[in-house]
Amino acid sequence: MTTLDALYAQEGQSPWLDNLRRDWLRDGTLQGLIDQGIRGVTSNPTIFAKAISGQDTYDEQFSSLIATSSVEEAYWDLVVDDIDHALALLRPVYDESHGGDGYVSVEVAPSLAHETEATVDAARALHRRIDQPNVLVKIPATLEGVPAIETMIAEGRSINVTLIFSLSRYEAVIEAYLAGLEAYAASGASDLSRVASVASFFVSRVDTEVDRRIEASARGAGGDALLALRGTAAVAQARQAYRLFAERFSGPRWEALAAKGAQVQRPLWASTSTKNPAYPDLAYVDTLIGPQTVNTMPDGTVADFLDHGTVARTVDADPDGTDRVLRELAEAGIDMEDVARTLEAEGVASFAKSFEELMQSLSDKANVLQGHSRG
Repeated sequence: MTTLDALYAQEGQSPWLDNLRRDWLRDGTLQGLIDQGIRGVTSNPTIFAKAISGQDTYDEQFSSLIATSSVEEAYWDLVVDDIDHALALLRPVYDESHGGDGYVSVEVAPSLAHETEATVDAARALHRRIDQPNVLVKIPATLEGVPAIETMIAEGRSINVTLIFSLSRYEAVIEAYLAGLEAYAASGASDLSRVASVASFFVSRVDTEVDRRIEASARGAGGDALLALRGTAAVAQARQAYRLFAERFSGPRWEALAAKGAQVQRPLWASTSTKNPAYPDLAYVDTLIGPQTVNTMPDGTVADFLDHGTVARTVDADPDGTDRVLRELAEAGIDMEDVARTLEAEGVASFAKSFEELMQSLSDKANVLQGHSRG
């Protein structure tokens, strides 16, 4: 049993891989990771930009596609091809877990992050096009994204809610899920078990932004005490999110949905690689282990956890310490809601930039390939 296997078997946390590349689908790398305990895959526009721009394994198909399609249409064909192959590899996990795991996530175009109806249309189109029970369409938890999430759940579609940075927005996401399930049941659905969802709470980026603010504020008296709070905000906020999860997925409202087969919307810890080299490499993995959660890790973090990860329940450890950290940050003037607004804007912009750069790279490649074909 690997540490990934033990993470799931002993503590109820599902390890997913935050990466997807065509060469890994072809050469057995992804299957090897599944064999070691990986139970799902997440992707995003930045991941696909790196995969498609960084290797020539897509060139033959891309060259064929652009003969009859636009560059953006060809991009989605490439993406859906990879998602389909990953879904097939993970289908045994989905079947064995009765829909608990085995999911692959694909994101709507990042340019739609602030457009509710366009997001609904794009998410529907992806679900119809891929049409596999273990696909999760990713919708960002922007103000405009939250109602789109509720609409999709109400239609019985499985959703990965991404780019959650604050407790207040997470609470809105939970409400969208519960209300969506209630609407789905009211529409006549008698079995809610086919609807799956995870709420992707981003972690390491929170420390990056909070640490920056701490260092900017720590130049006067009391600076040492403030500096001691560096590297504590992200885990404390995620642990409080888990507390909120436990509260909202209990009680009469949830029990009525659970009686119809509804699955909890699991918290998914995202952005769990360590950005600050001064922090332990598993700072956002070993500290957030607990039942009914997912940790999606880039391949380097997966390798680190396989090598020296510690399997022990930690996500609800030291609740008094969690409260103290968040209280001291607030007293020091660190506004976590403002941190979240900054990170959400940066996250949306980063994915949009990756998508735009990839479209330009593919356009350049199309011109070269079409020039060669004419030559």
